[in-house]
Formats: sequence, structure tokens, C-alpha cells
Amino acid sequence: MVKIRLKRMGMKKHPFYRIVVADERSPRDGRFIEEIGYYNPMKQPADIKVDNEKAAEWMKKGAQPTDTVRVLLKKSGAIEG
Repeated sequence: MVKIRLKRMGMKKHPFYRIVVADERSPRDGRFIEEIGYYNPMKQPADIKVDNEKAAEWMKKGAQPTDTVRVLLKKSGAIEG
């Protein structure tokens, strides 16, 4: 199954996440299919950028967002909720 999830980047105690489409069997920071955005929780307010068209396209194909990514997609306007 394909998931839309976060890939952790950045330094220790300074997280930065990329929103990626990946096979659920691949490691968290491992191989991914496509990068569709990023999330920086260290900025105030948090910096979220998502390619809404790509996110919607992947969800039509059956990709399931994780709980955290679902919240971020709602904030960015990629999905209604």
C-alpha cells in the first residue's frame, strides 16, 4: 500500500519534514516515490507547503495519508474536512 507520510530531515532538536509518497514497507527516512511538499514546525507559525494537485492525484490513486499528514493537508487546503 502507498502512504503519504513525513520524512524527517534537519539537525538534532531542529526537525524539518518533507511530505512524501512512499511504499508503507520502506523505512521512514528511506526510499520514496515522490516528494509533494514540506513542513517546518520550528517557524512560528509553522511553515507548510504542499502541492495540492499532486496530493489529490495520489489520493485518487489510493494513497492513504497518515494522521499527521491528514491534518497538514487540511490546513493547506488540499483536502476538505
